[in-house]
Amino acid sequence: MDVPHMVSLEAKHAQLDQLIRQEVLRPSPDQGLLSRLKKQKLKIKEEMSHV
Repeated sequence: MDVPHMVSLEAKHAQLDQLIRQEVLRPSPDQGLLSRLKKQKLKIKEEMSHV
């Protein structure tokens, strides 16, 4: 297992999670942005499962 790579992926995953939470809390969330952020988060999660 490549520990530095996994740590980097976990940090990116957490950052995306925070961005998603912030966007959801806005009065008028941008659904397109939310969709893109969620897709990015899913890709990172899939990559984490392969490391």
